[in-house]
Amino acid sequence: MTTAGTGSDGPGRGQCDWLWEEYLQAFPAISAGNIRAGCHPRKMIHPSAEKAIVLIHGLTDSPLFMRAIALYFYNSLGYNVYMPLLPCHGLKDPRDMAGVALAEWKRSVRFAVCAAGEKGTRVSIGGFSLGGILSLYIACTEAAVGGELYLFAAALGLSPGFFGLPCGLKEFLLRLPFAERFDSGGPLIGDHPYRYDRVCLSGAVELVRLIGEVDGMLRKTGKITPARRIFAAWSEYDKVVCLKKLRDLHRLAGDGRFVPFVIPADERVDHASLVLAEPIFADGAQPGRLPLEPANPLFMQMVAAMGRFAAGG
Repeated sequence: MTTAGTGSDGPGRGQCDWLWEEYLQAFPAISAGNIRAGCHPRKMIHPSAEKAIVLIHGLTDSPLFMRAIALYFYNSLGYNVYMPLLPCHGLKDPRDMAGVALAEWKRSVRFAVCAAGEKGTRVSIGGFSLGGILSLYIACTEAAVGGELYLFAAALGLSPGFFGLPCGLKEFLLRLPFAERFDSGGPLIGDHPYRYDRVCLSGAVELVRLIGEVDGMLRKTGKITPARRIFAAWSEYDKVVCLKKLRDLHRLAGDGRFVPFVIPADERVDHASLVLAEPIFADGAQPGRLPLEPANPLFMQMVAAMGRFAAGG
């Protein structure tokens, strides 16, 4: 584990604490000893910075998935960066995500927003997949988030399921009381070092609950309130999230407030690869083995567009 910006995976400039110890103290159920190597909550702090951002990972993964995005905000844009580890994620013994709860995910993100506001005068928020819809929800409900919203393949809805099931029907089925009984029960920990090897249905049920809350909130207002600028990136090759809902954000955000970065389907960038500047290999992978997750070949173009967006605020 690297701390204080030293070592090969440190940010390289300013001051940085990779391990976010205060977060672990605030959430004792996330035992430091039970967190997989590299999956811990992180923060990157400059000696003096006015801007801060909270970055939230996805449903099966951990803060390390957002590392390249975080480094860009920290090194190139001068932000303090806070990366919570959502409860029931990144654990050596996940116990099928026993006790996973949307309320705890919200509480952890609110804690991160509060921490970011203590050092930064302008707090932005962003996230990948589950982290994207959590970011949208918190941005619309927490006055402390006064900056921009950054969405990366945000799970505003689920993609069509097996047999062409519409995303809405798939979400409806996951809301049924007995949905969790259909979990395969297979192990969550496998070869992947930074995420669970499969989606646990108990976690998916909580995600669908959040999708319902956000849908209801947006139907009620007909727009994103309070109004804020949104950078939204996704791949048209994504088979996980509902792309129509991402496209519909433009209308909800209002003219001049929505900047998309859309990767064409023929680039074949999968859901998880969107936020990766480098490929992820299996634990103990031998030279020449294919990665578990390829990198996004357009990553640098994506963050450059993100930087231009940030500069326009």
